Amino acid sequence: MFAFFRAMRIEVRTPCNPTEDARKVERAMKNVFPDLDIRKEAGFLIGTGTSAERFGELLKNQRIRSAARAVFLSSRSGNEVSFTLNKQVAFIGKVSFGSGSPLGDIEVKMTDKDIEAFIDSIAPRIGDVGE
Repeated sequence: MFAFFRAMRIEVRTPCNPTEDARKVERAMKNVFPDLDIRKEAGFLIGTGTSAERFGELLKNQRIRSAARAVFLSSRSGNEVSFTLNKQVAFIGKVSFGSGSPLGDIEVKMTDKDIEAFIDSIAPRIGDVGE
């Protein structure tokens, strides 16, 4: 299916506002990246992990891999891609790339020694998938 058995590093960061339940914010993060180790630091929840498998499944199931590919390619810098996800949408187990939410978005940085191969595996070119 996906080539997720890679030397990948995922870093996720989002504000946890005083009006938000930290458990729900953590749930939003883990709905997309279940293997995250999460800590609280200065009003933020910060997570690190190594698996993009669930994220890839969500992209495929929502049929947004082409849009994701465009986001990844436009945000690529060296061996990493950075982007934001809508926190409220992540809470319901879906992916929506950042929208400037008033509660703050989930900032994601994915690093891989072969980021091009990773992008091709998680968000194949249009001709390579039936989307």
